[in-house]
Amino acid sequence: MSPVDAQSTMVYTLGAAADPATGTGRIHTLITAQGSRVADVDLDSYVADLTANDLRELYRDMTMVRRIDSEGFSLQRQGQLGLWAPSLGQEAAQLGTARALRGDDFVFPSYRELGVVYARGATASDLVNTWRGERNSTYDPYEINTATMQIIIGAQTLHAVGYAMGIQRDGQDQVAVAYFGDGATSQGDVNEAMVFAASFGAPVIFVCQNNQWAISEPVGVQAAAPIAGRAPGFGIPSVRVDGNDVLACFAAMRWALSQARSGQGPVFIEAVTYRMGPHTTSDDPTKYRDDAELELWRTRDPLTRVEAFLRSIDEFDDAFATEVATEADALGAEVRAACLSIANRAPIEVFDHVYAEPHSALDRQRSQFAAYLAGFEEDAR
Repeated sequence: MSPVDAQSTMVYTLGAAADPATGTGRIHTLITAQGSRVADVDLDSYVADLTANDLRELYRDMTMVRRIDSEGFSLQRQGQLGLWAPSLGQEAAQLGTARALRGDDFVFPSYRELGVVYARGATASDLVNTWRGERNSTYDPYEINTATMQIIIGAQTLHAVGYAMGIQRDGQDQVAVAYFGDGATSQGDVNEAMVFAASFGAPVIFVCQNNQWAISEPVGVQAAAPIAGRAPGFGIPSVRVDGNDVLACFAAMRWALSQARSGQGPVFIEAVTYRMGPHTTSDDPTKYRDDAELELWRTRDPLTRVEAFLRSIDEFDDAFATEVATEADALGAEVRAACLSIANRAPIEVFDHVYAEPHSALDRQRSQFAAYLAGFEEDAR
């Protein structure tokens, strides 16, 4: 039994409490793992305007992100990147929610949100610069309204709430969005962020991608009940959605946006998904994860279900599949070229741009490091 199946299903759904007597409450789904479209009275209206072509474009997005992810993983294994945090299996949760946003909304991602930053407009070079360690940051946050990917677990939730409170004070209708994993919900920062968001009615959406594993800790150990059920305790309405269903994720985000943008305060989305790869390329999931669990989730793949649905309504053919695959290969080549073209900076430049103004302590450290580097040059002679 997978960790998610072991959890109770009682949860607050679209802001309404589940029946504690029956345990009613569900993971909202619009396209099943087999590719069948199912009705959902709560979510259907939020995607009523989407066409088959819109769904094809979401499929294209997910394919592009999966290809970038594959390239990044390979580049790390070849020594071209220092680290890589795979997003394999989480494409629907990321693209479905991110594509529902407006361009002027502001996103605060964690280190795994490859699909989110892609949707927001990050370039091929942006996607590899940070992991190569050649820059202090990567894209300009204000060009794509997306903060730098956060490596400190859960810290970005506080940043998102602060930004959302600024939106309130400016009298604007943008929304701030914080992305994080199930493991982050055990951090104080996330809980403190929800306290502030609820207390001040901040227009912020918390998107928890419950991918079942916080490195090697299964969600069933750290969360005895569905994570979405925690948010109402802070006064925040929540929804639990199938994170491998891109249409349901898109709908859930539209619902959340309608709440936050209209002055009704924060919203919490739990996207139930699965991390198919390792936590990062420094991790070996075979040491703690059962192969049967992995195979179960392979049958719930975000891309194959969309393809199956579109084929069932004659909106997906081999020509389209070839077109998307060719485009994905071209993007993969672009990512590789961007990575290999990055010039390695001189090690001493690690001290550049640390402070706005130089000072004696920094000068002393620079001098000591320069002497250390010079020692290697002497050894080489």
